[in-house]
Amino acid sequence: MELRLPENTDARELLTAHFDVRPGPVTRAVATFYDTFDGRLNGEGVTLRHKEGRLTLLDRETGEELAAAESTAAKRFFDYELPEALRAALADVIEMRALLPVARLRAERRGFAVLNEDAKTVVRLYAEHGRLTATAVKGYEGELDRVRETLALEEATVPLVDEAIVADGGDPAGISSKLALTLNPEAPADVAAARVFKRLLEVIDLNLPGTLDDVDSEFLHDLRVAVRRSRSLQRQFKAVYTDRLQHHRDEFKRLQAVTGDLRDLDVYLLDFPDLQASLPEKMRADLDPLRGVLETRRTRALTATRRALRAQRTGDALADWSEFVTAQKPAEKTVKELASHRITQVYRKMVKMGKAIDDDSPADDLHELRKVGKELRYLLEFFASLYPADVVKPFVKTLKGLQDQLGRFQDREVQANALRELAPAVSGHPFTLMAMGVLVERFMQEEIAARAEFADRFAVFASKEQRDIVKETFA
Repeated sequence: MELRLPENTDARELLTAHFDVRPGPVTRAVATFYDTFDGRLNGEGVTLRHKEGRLTLLDRETGEELAAAESTAAKRFFDYELPEALRAALADVIEMRALLPVARLRAERRGFAVLNEDAKTVVRLYAEHGRLTATAVKGYEGELDRVRETLALEEATVPLVDEAIVADGGDPAGISSKLALTLNPEAPADVAAARVFKRLLEVIDLNLPGTLDDVDSEFLHDLRVAVRRSRSLQRQFKAVYTDRLQHHRDEFKRLQAVTGDLRDLDVYLLDFPDLQASLPEKMRADLDPLRGVLETRRTRALTATRRALRAQRTGDALADWSEFVTAQKPAEKTVKELASHRITQVYRKMVKMGKAIDDDSPADDLHELRKVGKELRYLLEFFASLYPADVVKPFVKTLKGLQDQLGRFQDREVQANALRELAPAVSGHPFTLMAMGVLVERFMQEEIAARAEFADRFAVFASKEQRDIVKETFA
């Protein structure tokens, strides 16, 4: 039980006025709380605290200790840097994200024992940061209720870490890169598009510092997704804008290009443990020289990406685009009219492309279909608020099933080609080349399997039932 102390209240004076109290020790410590940039621990209902040489995972609601281990404090923790007990609890939650300090509290903690008429301790209390934390001694649970009723203090329902984050200007839930927009279906298309573009610019701006500081790979990923979504909407809504749109499209294409190599290398390194684990145990260490090559190339790619993102040209491009999207003449169509038209057209294009694909079609045909699928997925995400959720969600689920299959097909082809291209860089390590050959063979087999799934996945996406739903909702 946590109770709020009124401001400027001395805990000892308050307690001794009502109870027989024995003061306990006074301790001083610094507590640092950690979470990911996007608040993944908060979302899971837990918090991670470093205090007095220990990392402790706590239940946000009850304060119960869930796991703990000795550890030094750090500017950030990745899952593999956590003590085993905490890694087991958190690795699947934080994934590739870094745990960062979100609040730091210097605390003086004063202990008190409430005694009964026999001078036995029945309730233990601790005063810290304007709060009283009270715990009943086993067998005296009723005394805890008496303390609460006597003091008549407000219960502290917000975790202390949340109050500290808010006081520092942050958000306990973290910073999301999701769109989360509700649009007015009758708004002019340019006005609604400007809202979406502004939100995407905000996401780019939020993730730029973490990308430049190389905090974790997800900053660059979210930045690139926002750039890619912007490019998609630029294409889909090009009729709304003036001829100068092409200049901005070229700039966003450049941003996508200058960050591409770094993202590719991030993905290779993130997947590296799984690649090693997929090899026979005797061959796993043989792959280590390849990791060294990837890390060296990533260092060079990070330098190039930083240079490009810090350039005056990039800052000017983003500022000019922000000004451009809010300076358009009112569009003749509403956002729902234009969005419905584009969703219908892109869906029909996908159906036509997919029906033309057979067992003899080149891989490029499936890659192109995947690209168009991304366009449709983004349209549905941008404008989901304009349509019934019970239509959009199943539609997105069906599309995602097809995209996942096309993605596996392309990823395996890309991974196999990448290993072939990297082979000369490890030519002095014959066992590494042999291990890479095993992986290439596996990727080729998985590519064949993914292609074999295409017909079934596409049949669901292009079924008469799905076509009728699209016609009824969007046409």
